[in-house]
Amino acid sequence: MNVSMRQLSVFEAAARLLSYTRAAEELHLSQPAVSMQIRQLEDQAGLQLFEKLGRKLHLTEAGRELFQYSRSILHDLHEAEEVMEALKGLNTGKLNIGVASTVNYFAPRLLAAFSQRYPGISLSLEANNRENLVHMLNANEKDLVLMGRPPQQMDLESEPFLENPLVVIAPPEHPLAKKRSISLQRLAEETFVMREAGSGTRAAMERFFNEQGVTLKTGMQMTRNEAIKQAVRAGLGLSIVSIHSIELELETQRLVVLDVDGLPIKRRWFLVYRHGKRLSPAAGAFKDFVLAEAGNLLSLPETGN
Repeated sequence: MNVSMRQLSVFEAAARLLSYTRAAEELHLSQPAVSMQIRQLEDQAGLQLFEKLGRKLHLTEAGRELFQYSRSILHDLHEAEEVMEALKGLNTGKLNIGVASTVNYFAPRLLAAFSQRYPGISLSLEANNRENLVHMLNANEKDLVLMGRPPQQMDLESEPFLENPLVVIAPPEHPLAKKRSISLQRLAEETFVMREAGSGTRAAMERFFNEQGVTLKTGMQMTRNEAIKQAVRAGLGLSIVSIHSIELELETQRLVVLDVDGLPIKRRWFLVYRHGKRLSPAAGAFKDFVLAEAGNLLSLPETGN
């Protein structure tokens, strides 16, 4: 097959997104240009790579095989480019990082400090929930991921870099706000605003209360910490969140942390990447920076308890 890198790049995007339109948007091309590149690739392969069933695009068997090869080839090329850049020194390079949505509350401070030390390294950051971060790790889409407890079923390298206590939050006027040593049984009488399924915070919360034999009453479910905080302030229920996500609310006294027996739920943030992955010099520098400096740059907010 006489295949160009442009054809592989276009095919990889279309196969990953299962959409010519979204691939065109990602690559800043027109949809006809994407269609033409894939048609030329199919002519080279002598096989159909996509099939349309109804309104949905699907990979054929040949398409699935080529998709795996294209990802590997493009990844190796990207790695080669980074190595070449690294030979010029750590003043250049690109770094693509995935972070848990709660990490995004302090990630800008980490990235700002890192950029001051390595101003020539270009940074890209994507925040997402745990489920999608696991998918990114499985697909090797990010150089590094900052997240909660890494999935045990995957072959990963992980190192803790910061404490991540989960606390119960309430509005300041809540009847439990001034109480001390609140029992878990008393807490179970309250309604809780929950994160969505797939959230690391929700998984940790459910695991903790299941282990204690306590069932919480669940009310609204929301996908963003900001929406959860607004719901709690409005009196729609209590919630359990990372203390890193409520620093501003604690300072302005818009929310309070309840004093509950057995809490906070003790967790840690981890720096994670695939086992055997060859870190680029830029990724290696960021890893070393986070492990050495995160504890100095980031402190836990005061709860007032």
